[in-house]
Amino acid sequence: MDNNLDYTMKFEGVNESKSMSIDETIMFVYHALQEKGYDPINQMIGYILSGDSSYITSHKNARTVIRKYERDELLEVILKFYLSK
Repeated sequence: MDNNLDYTMKFEGVNESKSMSIDETIMFVYHALQEKGYDPINQMIGYILSGDSSYITSHKNARTVIRKYERDELLEVILKFYLSK
């Protein structure tokens, strides 16, 4: 057994090696919720309003992915998209 601990191993979690934009994150979480049979719109609204991440499934690591952004950042992107139409 090698006891040489003079180096540091780097762990990159699932989906963390590629950083997603807010737009991509919203769509990723939407599809993960849909795959698990939830109503994605209602679940995402619940999360944005309450901050309770249990509204977001852990399927495909969606809960971790969405928490990389503040809720107000998510809402800003959603509103900008809606108002630009």
